[in-house]
Amino acid sequence: MVASGNDFVVIERSQNPAINNPRILARSICDRKFGVGADGLLLLEKSKIADVRMRIFNPDGSEAKMCGNGARCSVLYIGRRNTELETKAGIIQSQLKGNSVKIKLTEPKDLKLNLPIKVNNRTLQVNFINTGVPHTVIFVADLDKIDVINLGRQIRFHKRFAPQGTNVDFVEALSNKSIKIRTYERGVEDETLACGTGVVASALITNYQLPITNYQKINVHTKSGEILKVYFDKIGDKFRNVWLEGEAKIVYKGCWCEESRM
Repeated sequence: MVASGNDFVVIERSQNPAINNPRILARSICDRKFGVGADGLLLLEKSKIADVRMRIFNPDGSEAKMCGNGARCSVLYIGRRNTELETKAGIIQSQLKGNSVKIKLTEPKDLKLNLPIKVNNRTLQVNFINTGVPHTVIFVADLDKIDVINLGRQIRFHKRFAPQGTNVDFVEALSNKSIKIRTYERGVEDETLACGTGVVASALITNYQLPITNYQKINVHTKSGEILKVYFDKIGDKFRNVWLEGEAKIVYKGCWCEESRM
């Protein structure tokens, strides 16, 4: 499945009870040379507190607490108008209309603005927020010229964000209600075409850093070319009712021969 260029392998655990180690499976199935190739593995399981439990495994085998675009793919796969997903970050609500999926994220936390960090003997002013997973947001003047992979990797592993590390979003403001974004994703350890939680993090930080307090919706242009929409209410210095909206689709279905990897 794919959402804004973020691609995932989606597997229902109930139909595949023989999966013993999803971390190992994620490393093999997400491999773009010897596997299916994906930004992550989504494992859908039974839940006692929601309709479905969604577990997210990165290509390096690590398990993530939340994935915005992955959640949108899961909702489309399930196919119900309204679905609640259990994630390690909390319960995610959703609205499905055709291929358009709108999800309500858990409330953002740990906001820190204008943090000085030293990279390549330069001091950078960065911003931090957790939108289900940690994100560092940096505003730049010319997004297309940024070395996202090398600079993103240094910030991702910076001691300031140890031990868990951080995703890194580079943002260029196009107007007072529209931004462009490129993201280095932790666990993928590369730039991806989009990142749902990064889109949300960047939109919320933009609301703080630019004079757009009258707007409660920000359009975010991703590297894939799709424009995602972020909706929110801002009450004081807190964000409430944070939603992410965009399209998702099933690309193909198939069988994975695990024996071929042994």
